[in-house]
Amino acid sequence: MSFSVIIPARFASTRLHGKPLLDIQGHPMIYWTWRQACQSGAARVIIATESDLVRQVCEGFGAQVCLTSAQHQSGTERIAEVIDRLALADDEVIVNLQGDEPMLPPTLIHQVAQALAGRHDVFMATLCEPIEDLETLFSSHTVKVSRNVERFAINFSRAPLPWARDEFELNPKQMPNNWHYTRHVGLYAYRAGFVKRYVSWPPCELELVERLEQLRVLWHGERILVEDALVGAGIGVDTQAQLDKVRALMRAP
Repeated sequence: MSFSVIIPARFASTRLHGKPLLDIQGHPMIYWTWRQACQSGAARVIIATESDLVRQVCEGFGAQVCLTSAQHQSGTERIAEVIDRLALADDEVIVNLQGDEPMLPPTLIHQVAQALAGRHDVFMATLCEPIEDLETLFSSHTVKVSRNVERFAINFSRAPLPWARDEFELNPKQMPNNWHYTRHVGLYAYRAGFVKRYVSWPPCELELVERLEQLRVLWHGERILVEDALVGAGIGVDTQAQLDKVRALMRAP
C-alpha cells in the first residue's frame, strides 16, 4: 500500500496565532507532527502552509513544503492545491494530518490509509476513540461523531450528540450508560480525485455553523467510513491549556 501524508499548517490560527511554530521541547510543534508522519510508512510527507516563515522553518529541519494560498477556509482546501500543483493521480491515497497533532501515533496514520485502501467503494475514511468523561464530552473543542451499523458517519458535532435525554435528566453529572460516545480523531484519508470534488462544492450551512469541514461531505450525500482507532490518539492542540498539557506530557521521562 502506498500513500502520501499532507500536513496543513496554518500560521494565522484564530485560537493560537502562529500555532505551527509554538515551542515544544525545543522544537516547533509542526516538527513533532512531521516526525510522526515520517514514521508511518508514507511514501512522502508534505507540509502545506500559507506562511513563508513556516516554510523556512520546516525546510530547515528537512521537510518537503508547499507554499499555498492564504485564502483557504479548511485544511482540505489547502491539500487540494497541493494535489493540483503536484499533479497527483486521482487514485492516490492522501492522509490529511492536522499540523496540531504532535502526539498522534504513526500507527493511526497508517491505519486510516489502510482503511481507505482496502475499500474501493469508499472515498473518505477517518478514526474515532471512546469518550470516557463529562469534561471531554461537553467540550466544544472535542468533536463527537455518531455512526451507523456499517461504521459510516451519521453526524459530527461539537455538541454532545446524541443527547441522552433520560440519562441526563436522572443524573446530569454522570456519563450516560445507554450510548457509547466517541471522539473524532482529526485525521482523514481520501483519494486525490475525491478531494477535487470536495473543493468544487461550496461550503454548506452546517459546516459554517459548526466550523467542521467534514460536514460538507455528509451535506452532499457522500459517505465517511469511521474506524475505531487501534491505539490512543494523544492530545491535539486547539487551546493554550491543551498546549500546556502536551508540553508537560512530552517533558515526562
